Amino acid sequence: MKALRTLAFLLVAMSMILAACAPAATEAPVVEEAPAATEAPTEAVVVEEEPAGLTCAEPIKVGLITDASGALAIYGAHILRSFMLGMEYATGAAGSAGEKFDLTATQDNTFMIDDCEIIVYVRDDGSNPENTATVARELIDVQGVNILVGTVSSGATATLQGIALENKIPLIVAPAAANDITGVNFNEYTFRTSRNNYQDAMNECIALTQQYETFVQIAPDYAFGQGSAAAFRDACSLQGAEFVADDIFAPLDTTDFTPYMEQIANSGAEAYIVTWAGSGFVSLVQAAKDQGVTESMALGATFIDNVLMPTFFSNAVGTTAGILYHYSAPDNAINDWLVENTKPRYGVNPDLFDGDGMNAAILVVEAIKATSGNANGDALKAAMEGMTFEGPKGAVYIRPEDHVAIQDMYILKLVNVTDPEAAYYEYVDTSRPEPPCLLPEALKDRCGSLPYGSLSGQ
Repeated sequence: MKALRTLAFLLVAMSMILAACAPAATEAPVVEEAPAATEAPTEAVVVEEEPAGLTCAEPIKVGLITDASGALAIYGAHILRSFMLGMEYATGAAGSAGEKFDLTATQDNTFMIDDCEIIVYVRDDGSNPENTATVARELIDVQGVNILVGTVSSGATATLQGIALENKIPLIVAPAAANDITGVNFNEYTFRTSRNNYQDAMNECIALTQQYETFVQIAPDYAFGQGSAAAFRDACSLQGAEFVADDIFAPLDTTDFTPYMEQIANSGAEAYIVTWAGSGFVSLVQAAKDQGVTESMALGATFIDNVLMPTFFSNAVGTTAGILYHYSAPDNAINDWLVENTKPRYGVNPDLFDGDGMNAAILVVEAIKATSGNANGDALKAAMEGMTFEGPKGAVYIRPEDHVAIQDMYILKLVNVTDPEAAYYEYVDTSRPEPPCLLPEALKDRCGSLPYGSLSGQ
């Protein structure tokens, strides 16, 4: 994976030494002597020079923004540890903070690529867009970062996008999934290693439509939920599914899901699709049990993180569903490295978003290598656009039209929810969804030959 430079070889030519015949001193007939034997040619000496290493005029600075204290901190921890592990893997050595990064605090960590220093500054936004804006501006104005990475909340990520554009600094999105990030909110400085809602839906609908025919869905009433609902309706319909009721949207801060579950129970669907992030999922599932939805309908949702799976999918053993990443699914050396280094250091196996965090770090390092250490925003942007790199999920392709990360996703069968190593699944299949280009009308020409707007052409 690492770029190699062609070694220059210096060929030293050796001359052949010939002996000359001297003429006789008198006029007597000259007797020619046999020519002296020619010396055997000396073998060429090949001198290998050391490869020229990467150098940077100044340290390259990366600002990592994630949730270390808010409602989505469970996912922020995935990104913190996997980003640092990804930097270690891509640079070949642990950073200045050591092999185990403190997930409860914000601190700096320094890595080296040859003679190029990369400083990673970590900031906690608590998934609050106002906090996101504050720490992003501090990272840019005070620390002078060249690249931003983050964040967990899709709403906070939208704020981050505007700030990155304003300062012409590339933003690598991980793990936020809203379609809008590389859709209506797209700007040329926004990239992602996270999947988007459409990729989730396309992967999940392959699994769902093999088991059920009629659906209803509920999602949070903001960009992430609305985009997910639209993607599921579109992708599952293309697979032959029928949605028997209008999509149901509830405020993100909902604590009583009773009226929403009553609508789902009365829909007549075989399965209800749930898109939700955060603690509200607990109340949602409880309401589903209280209203008899759990007994009468199948839960159609992508498998979630290892911690919450036993709580919310205890009645789903035997079902098949999609997931964006589980440590047991990919079969490649980089994922093996991630698994081998996560448990000893952090006490758990890699979880749902560890693949995104590691991929973000690898993309950072590959972009720096591609620019030969040039940290200018436009240079980094040009390097990342259209780049393919290898990560724990295999090859990741940054689609140049809209900067969507085309990547492997997985379909797994749930076989238990009790394994202490979170080995819950049996592998079924790998998919590689290629969603439509969702850029706004003004940027439609960037989409080129990609399907535009929705998979069904609506």
